[in-house]
Amino acid sequence: MRASGEQVESVAVSDAVAVEQTLAGDREAYRVLVERHSAYVYRLAYRMTGKKEDAEEVVQEAFLRAYQKLRQFAGNANFATWVYRIAANYAIDRLRQRKNEDARRELPPRVVEGEPETDPLALVKDRAPSPEQLAGSVQLAAKMKEALGTLTPAERTAIVMRHWDGCGIEEIAAVLKSNTSAAKNTVFRAVQKLRLALAPFAEPRGAARAVGTES
Repeated sequence: MRASGEQVESVAVSDAVAVEQTLAGDREAYRVLVERHSAYVYRLAYRMTGKKEDAEEVVQEAFLRAYQKLRQFAGNANFATWVYRIAANYAIDRLRQRKNEDARRELPPRVVEGEPETDPLALVKDRAPSPEQLAGSVQLAAKMKEALGTLTPAERTAIVMRHWDGCGIEEIAAVLKSNTSAAKNTVFRAVQKLRLALAPFAEPRGAARAVGTES
């Protein structure tokens, strides 16, 4: 999923120029930043929230907050990484708010409409069915969606960042505002919960492996 080193560096330089232009009063320059990174941020937001409306809200709020705090950013980090973290943190807040709302209404966990992008092969034991078989399973997609809904906001953030967006443990720790050891444990817990939920789709063969906890 990640772009090459040269592409990342080129975009980062271009972003830095757009940030400088925005701070100089050029609002059109910020529009360029939004258009360049909004799809990536939306994918993160949708995977975390599972709802189109919530994902759109996360994107809007992330770029609004980034704009309001742009002088604090001042090129001290990669803009894409920075707005990604803002979006992830807001999505965590939104998930917690939704859980509180559901708890007050005493609603059971629900499976929302629409299929999330899934990579279940990375979350099940070795010698599981092929990616094509798993991706083609509507039942598995529904189960994955339901299983993601049972994770805590931190666990959901960690698993999405690690297994869908390919983020390193350090990046996950930064978003969760924890150390790398705690972030690894969060990823591990999320993986174990999803493996348990997906167990019917993979034959148990040996002990489970702690996928995705490498630094």
